[in-house]
Amino acid sequence: MRLSHIALPLLSLIAATAVRAETNQEKGARWWAHVQAIANDGMEGRGTGTPGYDRAADYVIGQMKALGLKPMGVDGYKQPVAFVEQVVLSDQSSAALVGAKGETALSVPGDLIFSGSGGPAPEAIDAPMVFAGYGLHLPEAGHDDFAGLDLKGKIVVVLSGGPATISGALKSHARSERAHWLAEQGALGLITLVTPKQVEIPWGRRVALASAPALYYADNSLRETQAPFLGAQLDPAKSAMFFEGTGKDFNAIAAAADASAPVASFPLALRLRAKVAARRRDLSSPNLVGMMPGSDPKLRGEYVVLSAHLDGYGIGTPIKGDAIYNGAFDNASGVASLLEIARTLTTGKDKPKRSILFTFVTAEEKGLLGARYFARRPTVPQKAIVADLNFDMALPIFPLTAVTPIGYDQSSLGQDAAAVSAAMNLPITPDPFPDRNVFIRSDQYAFIREGIPALFFKYGFKAGTPEAETEKAWRANLYHSPFDDLNQPVMPAETAKLNDYVTAVTLRVANSPARPRWNDDSFFRRFAE
Repeated sequence: MRLSHIALPLLSLIAATAVRAETNQEKGARWWAHVQAIANDGMEGRGTGTPGYDRAADYVIGQMKALGLKPMGVDGYKQPVAFVEQVVLSDQSSAALVGAKGETALSVPGDLIFSGSGGPAPEAIDAPMVFAGYGLHLPEAGHDDFAGLDLKGKIVVVLSGGPATISGALKSHARSERAHWLAEQGALGLITLVTPKQVEIPWGRRVALASAPALYYADNSLRETQAPFLGAQLDPAKSAMFFEGTGKDFNAIAAAADASAPVASFPLALRLRAKVAARRRDLSSPNLVGMMPGSDPKLRGEYVVLSAHLDGYGIGTPIKGDAIYNGAFDNASGVASLLEIARTLTTGKDKPKRSILFTFVTAEEKGLLGARYFARRPTVPQKAIVADLNFDMALPIFPLTAVTPIGYDQSSLGQDAAAVSAAMNLPITPDPFPDRNVFIRSDQYAFIREGIPALFFKYGFKAGTPEAETEKAWRANLYHSPFDDLNQPVMPAETAKLNDYVTAVTLRVANSPARPRWNDDSFFRRFAE
């Protein structure tokens, strides 16, 4: 009798608990626990091809197993990718500007940072330079900064920004393709300049990252350039040096770029003479792929990809005594979001009709290499992938009141995002800083380049607002530094709201009778043809 009096209230409590919806605080706490597991010091920043990355991969695989996701890699959940690691040895490298007045040495990496990505760096180079304005080859949009320039045997110098009349997405695409295009035209290298007002990461932080290993594909057919090609960045404070002897005022050119006004192209009076010393080794690092099968026999052979990069910068140059670049927001946060979305979909009543691929890619910080490999050589038929929905550095550092699904204006996925926005009272805000090139700076672009519509989810805010200042300060002080760690301010409950938003978009895309399609006026539609 006494046991029944105890049991009945207990059963009632259990039943009530079972049907009670979790709060955003509870969901956010579970999300943050994933971030803590992936971004703690023991993971050593998850550098591609390192033991720390492999430990983080084991954690993610364990979570996918617990959720019942089907292994969809080549080796269980893993899709190995073969790379060559290239480390530029700055202390053995050199650079100088050569002109009528003699030779001016540039410190490496203090003034000039050589890139180790794309392919093997040339051991030595001595070539004239040509300034190609914004460096945008977009004849379809009536704009070509390279028109009339002799590029063969030249080092091409380009400036940040672009005409306001051209969409940010289109400018971003042109930037992503230009090294490959320039190499085809016979150019020997590309040096990028940034106007002082458009600096995103302080130069000192870029110098601190200069010794970080770069990667390129071991398979030469996948590389950005087939032959050695010089890539470099110049200290924004030194940009005027390149224009000496031309009669052109760099300050005036920078002001025009800051105003998105026309910028002329012309030959420079100086040559660049450089030696690039590098150390190389082979390594392998896996993408991770798990699948939730679709519930509809007619649609389960099609796939919606949810992607996030697992890699980070690893261990690098110490800043204030800390050498571990934990990558908590960039991008343990995105990995954690995918795991939470997977939990919601696998345990919820509403099951997606199409299959969902949860894809955790490697080497994003090395140039989207893991995502590009998967998009080109997926573990399911490429034509069966209908969309990619990407999470990367959503920044839960202010309340979520709006969303910016990058790419929403390019395909019917924008209509899906808008419908969910209306239902959840999270309006869509256009990208406030389109010249940051975010459209090509995360993994969704690898899928877009293969003709697959995609979205990239960000917290929405407008330029000139307190949120914009908060985001700008985070990028200036924490982005790609050891301080993107577990000790920074965070709002987990706000990310829970964004996870719910992306879950709803995922279900809408997965359950629609029609596949997503590019808008008729989208430049990127051509990649699907």
